Amino acid sequence: MRAMHLPSDHPLLLRIVDDLATCGWSQQNFFLPGPLTLALAAECRKRAAEGELAPAAVGRGPSQEVREGIRGDHIQWLEPGQAESCDQYLNLMDSLREALNRGLFLGLEDFECHFALYPPGAFYRKHLDRFRDDDRRMVSAVIYLNPEWLPEDGGQLRMTLKGDVEHDVQPIGGCLVVFLSGDIPHEVLPAQRERLSLTGWFRRRGNEPF
Repeated sequence: MRAMHLPSDHPLLLRIVDDLATCGWSQQNFFLPGPLTLALAAECRKRAAEGELAPAAVGRGPSQEVREGIRGDHIQWLEPGQAESCDQYLNLMDSLREALNRGLFLGLEDFECHFALYPPGAFYRKHLDRFRDDDRRMVSAVIYLNPEWLPEDGGQLRMTLKGDVEHDVQPIGGCLVVFLSGDIPHEVLPAQRERLSLTGWFRRRGNEPF
């Protein structure tokens, strides 16, 4: 695969920037090319088979705990240099970071993300992505890795928008959802089959002392 870095004025990136400016979220159904989507899905399944994905916790720091009644996904954080497909995705997200900074002046400094595998029946109750005591997460980004997903398979991302309007996103492979981390409550509905995604956050410099 060739390096996938887009200029910050690429039309696809500009659409996301415009959407965030006008309504605080964006859905791009064909963000990732098919081969990269499949390669990322294969990498996620490989890590799961090797036991590298761990049950996700809720909370932060010492108060973290696994609570399957709140969320039931298994995760592993990405680090550069682990796999070519992951590096391709991180390059794309860095392109988006540059576009967001250029268009919205958010001061985003980095991007963190993890694989998320939801076993059949698993869910994640409604929440916000920004911690009460940490304001660094500014923009959330979720890319789905599920080919041939059907509506009856479930697993939708349900966002609660202005006016308590609910918008469901089907977790179809290649679809990207981006939203303001502190503004949009969301949940993951139970799925009938294994559900794969990469979930991440663009972060600004925090208020914590160095």
